[in-house]
Formats: sequence, C-alpha cells, structure tokens
Amino acid sequence: MSAESTEHALSDEVTEDRDESVTDATSPKGSAASRLEEEGDVAADYLEELLDIADIDGDIDIEVRNGRTYISIVAEEESDSLDSLVGEDGEVLEALQELTRLSVLSATENRSRLVLDINGYRQQRAGHLQKIAEDAAASVKETGKAVALEPMSAYERKIVHDAVADLGLVSESEGEGAGRHIVVSAD
Repeated sequence: MSAESTEHALSDEVTEDRDESVTDATSPKGSAASRLEEEGDVAADYLEELLDIADIDGDIDIEVRNGRTYISIVAEEESDSLDSLVGEDGEVLEALQELTRLSVLSATENRSRLVLDINGYRQQRAGHLQKIAEDAAASVKETGKAVALEPMSAYERKIVHDAVADLGLVSESEGEGAGRHIVVSAD
C-alpha cells in the first residue's frame, strides 16, 4: 500500500469517526425519543395481549412527554371491566406497571420508567394527593410541627413532593420499602 493510499484510508476513517460523533452529539434527543416510542410499542403489545387473555375490552393510548412514556388503558364505553386491573388502592395497577416495565426490559434491554394508568385512576389519585399535600401544609403552618404522611409509591411521593414545594414547605422521604413515606415540615 502506498503512502498516499494509506493516508487516504486513514483520512476516510477519521471522517467516518467524525461523522459518527457528530451524529451521536446531535441525536441524543432523537434516539431517546425513538427509544421511548419503542418502549411504548412494546408495552402496548404486552398490555394488549394481557387484555385479550383476560377478555377485557379497552383502548391503549401511548404518549411520550417529559422523558417518559405514558400508557393509558381506557374502557371503550362506561364499564367497570377495567376496575379489576386497578385493584384496591391501585395495588394491581402498580403490579401491572412493574410487569410491563419488565416486559420492556426483556425486549429492549433498557430499564423503563413508563407510567401506566387505567381508566384515569392516576389522574384521580393525583388530585387526592394534592389535597393530602395541602392539608399537611396547612397543619404544619398552623402547628409548626412536622406531619408524616401515609406510605406511598415513588411516583405518588414525587407528586406530593412537588405539591409541597409549590406550597413553600419542605418534604422528605423517610423509611424503606413499602413503609417509605413523606414527612412535611416548615424547614
């Protein structure tokens, strides 16, 4: 191989490397968005199969926002058929969300932070959590004493932390596992 052809080959390799680094530097958002879309598709396929097995009617909606995939299952008409998938205090919903995340992990080899909602349960619960945060904040302002809230999931704690911060107070998660809860205080 001549010096000129070696130099040309090295130049091509550097150009290819540079092209790849430019692509990598400019496409993280694009690749993250496509990864989240793939995550949504895998999750929807898994949930659709589950609904078929359980013989439950429901429509699956996929939305990607704020770096997360949101999957909603809604009943086609007024029906209680999906309530069994929510369970008492959302326990079945939380379990289904974890199973769906495992399905995505198995298919994509990427951990998922997807959020699953069934028949608007999470939206209703968010309103309830907002009220809990407001009541706790009012109590802290009135008495000056910290208030410990009931244990809740990480997703629900995030909602309460945000609500408490918006009310100008401080919140901290304490405890471990199923007993992890929030303590609201003035400082």
